[in-house]
Amino acid sequence: MSTESNSLPENVAENDSGIKITTRTKYLEMQSDPASNSYAFSYTITIRNNRAEPVRLLNRHWIITDQNNKVEEVRGKGVVGQQPVIQPEATFEYSSGTIIATEIGDMSGSYTMETMTGEQFEAPVPLFVLAIPSMIH
Repeated sequence: MSTESNSLPENVAENDSGIKITTRTKYLEMQSDPASNSYAFSYTITIRNNRAEPVRLLNRHWIITDQNNKVEEVRGKGVVGQQPVIQPEATFEYSSGTIIATEIGDMSGSYTMETMTGEQFEAPVPLFVLAIPSMIH
């Protein structure tokens, strides 16, 4: 399969936190083992700071749900080993991955952000789909 056919369309969300979040997912066929109910997906997140001040990404919170309604909740410091400071009108992008037990699932969550004056706020990440290409029409 070509890489393009394994990718789903972007999901873009902007909210009143002033943070715009774009998600892209891709099914990782070579890292998956359907016979063992193991489906691997990568996701790329682009975070744009539309606020007038820099913000630091402190924590992440994910809710990952497979087609059997098995829910995994993940909380942690930063993303990919970093707590990046995102300047006004700048972006930070990273990629990571997850494995679920079904051909389709979803993720949603939030980032805890902090301004340089110490104000903390949540930037929600709306639901995005994890699916093998044949599941999306």
